[in-house]
Order: sequence, then structure tokens, then C-alpha cells
Amino acid sequence: MNAVPTRGIRLLVADDDRLVLSSIAEGLQQAGYAVLKAESGAQAVRIAAEQSPDLVVMDVRMPGMSGVEAARIIREQAGIAVLFLSAYDDEAMVKGAVAEGGLGYLVKPVKTNQLVASIEAALARAADIKALRSAEANLNAALKGDRNIGIAMGMVMERYRVTRVAAFEALRSRARSQRRKLGDVAAEMVVSAETLNQLDIRQSGDAARAPERAR
Repeated sequence: MNAVPTRGIRLLVADDDRLVLSSIAEGLQQAGYAVLKAESGAQAVRIAAEQSPDLVVMDVRMPGMSGVEAARIIREQAGIAVLFLSAYDDEAMVKGAVAEGGLGYLVKPVKTNQLVASIEAALARAADIKALRSAEANLNAALKGDRNIGIAMGMVMERYRVTRVAAFEALRSRARSQRRKLGDVAAEMVVSAETLNQLDIRQSGDAARAPERAR
């Protein structure tokens, strides 16, 4: 098997069946991943906290702490995404796994190439989620510090029909391109809007028609 470009990715594989665990880990190592192994949900939680893998590949049904419960703890404590494995194609189990933030669900036995494809998809999705959370954090911090940013965002959202994250990123991109502070760009936009709102169009129109009456 040719190794895929894994970018130094570390995976944690958790399964109480040692034979299955060994087989999956060996296949993923041959595919170019660094692999950590856990034989229980509790052990997976501990290793995830200590080693911070990029992704956890977790069996759903394990004695003691289930894979779903372990995934919940790992997500809450370490923010690490999980790809689930199970020997059972159970709709209720799938829903439970997804509810705990699972980024995929595969039924065993699974071929290594299929698992690799799902791992890469899960990693991409996890990166998107991380970026979105980072954008939300930056947005919330900015809103707490400057009310003009919130007002300017609202203006962009209304005009272009975009989400608040997209509006924030648009403002931040403009500030970066102009090498200015985000708050200054937002304040300028708010002042411009207020200036337009304060114009007395009726009086301006009367003034524009005055020369015609004079003739």
C-alpha cells in the first residue's frame, strides 16, 4: 500500500477487541499515520488528554465506558473530533454517535482504504469546525470591545444578506488590506451611514428647484 500524505497526523484508535485494534492500527500505520492505541473508553479519554491526537477512531460498544460517552468527554475536555466504528448498523446508535459530535460512522469490518478516506474527510470537517469556532471567538471578543463593529456588521449583513461571521470577516479583510484597525474601519462606516441618514433630501430638492422658479 502506498502511503498517503498524512502531514504528521496522529490518530488514536480505541477498540476493546485486541485483534481488531491491532489490525486497524497496523493498516493505518502502513498508510502513513502515527497511531496511538486504547483498549477501553476510559483509556482513550486518558490518552487523548495526555497525547492530543488529531483524531480519535472509536469503537462505539466497549465494556465500562462506552465509545459514545468517551467521545463526549474527549470532545468537551480536549476538543478532539471522533470517527466512530461499530459492528452494528443501528440507526439509534448512529444518531447517538452524531449527537455527541461524531464526524462519521463506519460499520466493521472496514477496509483500510475506506477508513483512510473517512479519516481524511473527518479531518477536513474538523478543521472547518475549528476555524468557525475561532472566527466566532474573535467576533465575540471584537463585539465586546467596540459597539461600532456590531453596528457595521449589521449594515453589511442587511445589504449583502450574509451571516454575521461572513460580515465580520469582510470587515476584518478590509481593515487588513488598508492596514487599519478594525474598529476604525467600522466607525468610518457607521459615521458614513449616519451622515447619509441625516441629509434632508426634501430641502435639498427644494433648493435644487429654486433656480428653475427664478427663471
